[in-house]
Amino acid sequence: MSIEAAREHLKKWGRDQDIIEFDASSATVPLAALAVGCEPGRIAKTLSFQAEEGCLLIVTAGDAKIDNAKYKARFGRKAKMLTPEQALAQTGHAVGGVCPFGVGVQVQVFLDISLKRFETVYPACGSGNSAICLTLPELETYSDSRGWVDVCKGWQEV
Repeated sequence: MSIEAAREHLKKWGRDQDIIEFDASSATVPLAALAVGCEPGRIAKTLSFQAEEGCLLIVTAGDAKIDNAKYKARFGRKAKMLTPEQALAQTGHAVGGVCPFGVGVQVQVFLDISLKRFETVYPACGSGNSAICLTLPELETYSDSRGWVDVCKGWQEV
C-alpha cells in the first residue's frame, strides 16, 4: 500500500503519525478541501509528468493549473502527464493519492511557487483519503525537492 510507503518515508522526521486518514475520499482538490476544512488553494496537489528518465512530480497549489509554455521553458519539453497506470508504476502511488513521499530515486520532485502564499499546505500521503499538514520548509525537506519552479497559472497572489 502506498500510504505505508509515505508513512515509512515521513517516519524519518517523526511525522508518520501525523497523517490524517479520512472516512471519505480526498482524491480531488474539492474533496480534499472539504475533508480538511480549508480553501482549495491550500491543497498541495502532486502532478506527475514524463521525464527523460523516470518521472517528474510538481507539487502545486490546488487552485493552480500547469502553464504549458512555462513548463516547456523550464524543463525543455512539452508537459505530458503520466497515465494512471504509469503514475502508479513510476511513483508507487495511485492517482488521487500521488504525493512526493516514498517515491523512487528516478522521481524528481519540484515545488511550484503557487504554494508560497500559504504558511501550511495539505499534500496527500499515498492514498485517495489521506493528507498531512506541513509548513513549506517541511514540504521542501520531506519531499526531497529539487527546488522551486514557476510553471503554473490561474492562481492569485496574496
